[in-house]
This record gives sequence, structure tokens and C-alpha cells, in this order.
Amino acid sequence: MTHELNRVVGLPGGIACAVGVVVASSTLVMQGNGFGTGGPGFLMAMVLAMLINLFTMCSFAELSGMIPRAGSLNHYTQAALGPFVAIVAIIAVYIIPAILGLGVEASVAGIIVRDVFLDWMPVKGFAIALVLVFVVTNLRGIRWFNTIQIATAGFMIFSIAAAGIIGLLGLGSGTPVATSLGPFNPLGWGVLSLVAMAFWLFAGAEMVTALAEEIRRPELYIPLSMFLGLLIILAAGGLYGLASLKYVAAADLAGSTTPHIHMAAAMMGRTGQIWLSLASILASATTINTVLCALPRMLYGMAKKGQMPAVLGKVNRHQVPSGATYFIAFCILAPLVSGAATAATIVTYMLAATFTWVIGYVIAHVDLFILRARRPEIPGGFRTPLYPLPQLLSLAGLVWILFNISPDPALTRSVYTIAFAFLGVSVVYAYLWVRFKEKKGLFETTAIAELVEDFGEGQSVTKTPEPAQVLERSA
Repeated sequence: MTHELNRVVGLPGGIACAVGVVVASSTLVMQGNGFGTGGPGFLMAMVLAMLINLFTMCSFAELSGMIPRAGSLNHYTQAALGPFVAIVAIIAVYIIPAILGLGVEASVAGIIVRDVFLDWMPVKGFAIALVLVFVVTNLRGIRWFNTIQIATAGFMIFSIAAAGIIGLLGLGSGTPVATSLGPFNPLGWGVLSLVAMAFWLFAGAEMVTALAEEIRRPELYIPLSMFLGLLIILAAGGLYGLASLKYVAAADLAGSTTPHIHMAAAMMGRTGQIWLSLASILASATTINTVLCALPRMLYGMAKKGQMPAVLGKVNRHQVPSGATYFIAFCILAPLVSGAATAATIVTYMLAATFTWVIGYVIAHVDLFILRARRPEIPGGFRTPLYPLPQLLSLAGLVWILFNISPDPALTRSVYTIAFAFLGVSVVYAYLWVRFKEKKGLFETTAIAELVEDFGEGQSVTKTPEPAQVLERSA
């Protein structure tokens, strides 16, 4: 595979990618609902969820150093577990959430535009237009993505943090509610049942690894982007969530489809409503922008290795995987156009996406265990401190989430039904593709040297020899 992508993204772009894909209008909704349900104690669920994700990012950072390719999790899994699991991992972690979540995400932005700015605006029409705008900009090249992402994600995360500080310091024009910030943890140990909801507030930072062929100094900037991104999200989200409880009754937060907008209006009136509405729309924009950048590159990497149709491996004159970009756009737009993606389905769809995403994270940990044990001589950049303790702690948390996806039994049944239906489709596709298209064994692994071949002149991700070179010398 020749190197067809441009290395132009710096650390600010990497952090903006990590923050932008995670913080979305839907996560702001779930964050508000979470604080409304769990009170200030929801912050404990957020910290636990952040640590689970942070430890998972340690595995992704190591794997990206071993196999610095745009295929990301797919390539790591091809080397560790074979093509069948590799295909299932990408479909489960990224394609399914794109189908379930991004249409809803765009719909939430449309609702905000209609309710706050233009009451004549059709929600579906705005949502479709928003997606199409970022399809066009992403097709223009990685520099367009980088510039737009830094500007939009920067304004969005600054606004959320600043509003939280203003609210907690009582600098807003509104009046705090009588039950402000108390009691701290009304659910007691029951707050652990909200970890799955809190998990969605941090999931996705690993999409930075899909930029392994386009980010400068990837051995340093990829881990830093993921780790700093998660810490920034925790700080900003925690401040905003606690401030929300100070100005909006918990019951109102728990039942609202736009709790972050209600908080802004209660704290700063119309000015606050406009400010945070714009921040929320940009939150949707940054998530859609990142998915339309990162996910096509994963599919591009898969297509180059024969795991997806060849058309997904085509790049346009701007070095963008155009075929894969159009495919992901279709996955996002189909639920929107059909009417399946609405704000009413946000919690169910997000939790179903959380379930499948968690499975992908479990696979990433298993990949690292296998590759570390099988080929310990493979160089890379980042190495996990106290390995494998962070991975084991993360796995324990991930398994807990799988079996405690929601405190509501009816909602849990709906989530499992949707998640297993999509997983079933991904398993069938992966089996048929591997057996009849690739004509390989389901668990026939690929040598790392083959996965990183032709990385390109000057494209080495570390100052140590590339994995392919070490494997050649050790053969």
C-alpha cells in the first residue's frame, strides 16, 4: 500500500478531534439527564467512566504505535485475532453507532435551531443540511477538517466550561433553585447503574488513531490528544453539570430533551440560551465532522487490505477517501430521511451504541494482550505504566457496563434488542466476506510487517525502527 494521505495535523487538531467527536449535543443531553437522575453524585459515575475510557486509550495508544495505520482497530485486530473479529470490531464500534447516533445527533441540533432561533425551520431539513455541509468540507481535504475542527471544538468546549464556572460562582442573572446541589448522592450505590450513561460522555477519543498517517509526531501526539481530550471533557462537563443542578430542578433535568439549553436560559436568560444553543449546535457539528473524517479513513485502510469493497479505498484529488466518505454519509442520512432518528429515541439509541462500542473496547484490550505476549520485541511509542493493571481495571468496568446498561428494565430490553440485531448483521457480513470474498480462515492472523508495509519515506512513527523492519530482522 503506498502512502496516499497527507501528514498535516498537529497536536491542537488531534485534541480537537478527540474532544469534538466525544462532546456532542446528544452527550450534553445525556449529561443533563444523568445529573438530573443522580444529582451531584453523577460526577462519580463520570469519573469512573472517564477512567475506564482513559485506560482503554492506553491500549489504543500502544496499538497505534505498533501498527501506525489509518485502519486503526481493524488493523490491530487483524494481527491479533484475524479478519473475522477485525471486521466485526469496526462495524460494532463505529458503523453501528454512526447509524444509531449521528442521525439523532443532527436531529438534536435541528430541534435547537427550531426552538431557539427559527420556529419555521423543519428539524429533519436542518439535520440533513448539516450533515451534507460536512460531507462537502471533508471531501475538500484534511486541512479543511483540521481548521474547522479546531475552531468549532475550541469555541464549544470553552463555552461549556465558562458557563459552568459562571453558574457555580453565581455570576448569572438567574436565581438558583431551592434544592441547589443537594443531597450529593441521592442514589447511593445505585449511582453505579449510571456508569453506562456516563460512558457515552467519553467514548470515541480513540478516533484520533485513524489519523495515524496524517498527524505529525503520532508517537507523541496521538496519546496526548486522547488523554488531554478526556481530561478536558471531564473538567468542562463536571462544571457544567453541577451548575445545571444549581439553576434547574433535578426532575426537570432528568426529563428534558434539551437540559443544557434549559440550564443556560435559567442561568443567563435569553443571552445564555443563545450562547449555549450555538455551543450545542457546534457540539453536533464537531462530532459529525470528526466521524466523517476518521471513519472513512478506517474503511479506507480496510479496503486497502481487501476487507471492504475496493471502492471504499479510492481517494480523490484532495487525498480524501471519497468512496468511504459517501458511504458513511449514507449511513448517517438513512435513519434521518426514514424518520427513525429522532430526539425521542436518543437515550435508547445512545445506550445501544454504547453496548456495541464497549465490545469493541474489549477487543482492543485483547489485541494488546495478544500482541504484547506474541511479539514483545515490536517497537512502538507509548507504553502503559503499570501494564497490565490499567487494562484489567478497564476490562472490569467494561464488563460491568455490558451487564448494567440501564437501571430501567424496559429500556434495557430495548437496548439489548437493538444492539444484538445490529451485531448479528455485522457477524453475518464478516463471516460471508472472509469465507467467500477473502477466502481466508476466520481467525487467520496477518503479519504486522504486512499491515505496515510501504508506510512511506519519512513516515516512521517513532525514532526506533519500524515494526516491519524489526520483524524482518527477527524472522
